[in-house]
Amino acid sequence: MSLDSDVLIIGAGLSGLATAVQLVKKFGTRNFEVIEKSDNIGGTWWLNSYPGCACDVQSHFYSFSFALNPGWTRLFASQSEIHKYLKDVAEDYKILPHVRFKSSVRQALWDPVAAVWQVEFEDLSTHSIHKRRCKILVSAVGALSIPKKCDVPGAEGFNGRLFHSAEWDHSFDWKGKEVIVLGNGCSATQFVPIISKGEGSAKKVIQFSRQSHWLAPWSNPEYSSLFKWTMRWIPGVMRAYRFYLFAQKELTFRSFAITSGRPLREQDTRDTAEYIRRNAPQKYVNFLVPKTEIGCKRRVNDTHYLTSLHRDNVELIYDDAVERIAASGVITKSGRHVSADAIVLATGFETHKFLFPMEIRGENGVSLNEHWSQVSEGASSAYFGTCVSGFPNFFIMMGPNTLTGHLSVIYTVECQVNFTMRVIAPIMRSLSARHAGKASRNPDSVAVLVEAERRDLNWVQKRCKNLVWATGCTSWFIEPQTGQNTIMYPDWPTVYWLRSIWVPWRDFSYRKSKEF
Repeated sequence: MSLDSDVLIIGAGLSGLATAVQLVKKFGTRNFEVIEKSDNIGGTWWLNSYPGCACDVQSHFYSFSFALNPGWTRLFASQSEIHKYLKDVAEDYKILPHVRFKSSVRQALWDPVAAVWQVEFEDLSTHSIHKRRCKILVSAVGALSIPKKCDVPGAEGFNGRLFHSAEWDHSFDWKGKEVIVLGNGCSATQFVPIISKGEGSAKKVIQFSRQSHWLAPWSNPEYSSLFKWTMRWIPGVMRAYRFYLFAQKELTFRSFAITSGRPLREQDTRDTAEYIRRNAPQKYVNFLVPKTEIGCKRRVNDTHYLTSLHRDNVELIYDDAVERIAASGVITKSGRHVSADAIVLATGFETHKFLFPMEIRGENGVSLNEHWSQVSEGASSAYFGTCVSGFPNFFIMMGPNTLTGHLSVIYTVECQVNFTMRVIAPIMRSLSARHAGKASRNPDSVAVLVEAERRDLNWVQKRCKNLVWATGCTSWFIEPQTGQNTIMYPDWPTVYWLRSIWVPWRDFSYRKSKEF
């Protein structure tokens, strides 16, 4: 039985990079390969490059615990600074030689006899098809990797530019142009203030929005030279500051319980509503103050968005939805024609199509979708958001029910990666012995038991029903067909970290194949 690599990682974003680094740190191995569909590392922080793109988590917490960065320039880092940080990490740990860029995994099939994954991918430059055999397969594609397509009738007949904010057309110069924005999420609140400001602004920015968001006060000061010197040279200070940021965010979870968290949410609602009323144009206030429970959706930082709504060249339309797209603009339900040189889609991502469009088939040729139909009514699910029964040696980073409404995704990723390293340790020892030409009694495959998977899924959904995400708002956390929450982890993030350390080994089955 031959292997092309011990471990194959799909995706070179945050979680793919973290997985690769920990393989080096924990096991001293470089027998891994990373398949990345874009032409650079960084995932969402490479693909999302729209004007004003930045993180909503403080930079000193939005970073790997194994690669602290004393040189962050601001409280909240920009897309370009985050991407540079990730590239520096990749270079420091010599990960880039292991990455195959412009390649897209099409399918992965489990071979039960040899206990290996057979992975097929396409070289997007030549369109040639390649195959790899690996012992361990890690999906690190993330939940925000597939932009939603435009579903408004008539899009194909539009004569101007039409693009998603995650696929920003940098050849488009918005100066003096009429720009329509569809959507009102985090990306729109970041780029609308940019393209509507100053001498190089758009002639007109018309934003269509169906729902409002709780907008949090925001400022982004630069870190002083003294602060950066302190972070770099005084031992322990940077980790202490990082823990301080974590503790602040961790305590927010107190308000998420529907009943016990209500007093905290009520006070937060009063404060945030007053902030919006004080800073928004009066004509938009009734719409901009949400009617939904605060915390039901992740809050959005007000990156000067409310200020931009006061400008003469910005119009917010919330009561006359777009019905169809015409050659020169859009037609609303009332029949109004709004002309445009460009239409920008700020409509989010396909968050419920986990691993789409890849075809992953485990034991007995069962696909992930077929498995989910059996165990979770068709909604995406995974044990610890990471493992799926019947899919040995397969791990999903940023999988179902791993995100939080208030914390850094890197925190969750590191918990998942550390959990995965513990689970695969016996297999890595077996692989190490094999490479050294020695016999090993260690197993070469592991899978979570189906009863453990079902128990974990039932616990997750039961907990979710008692948290603020279940109060009725429309959000991308909820799978529309089943009503299940497939995105959020329903407990304190500290609990998630503890679970990544103390693995319940009774929930897993280890095996040794005859060919190994």
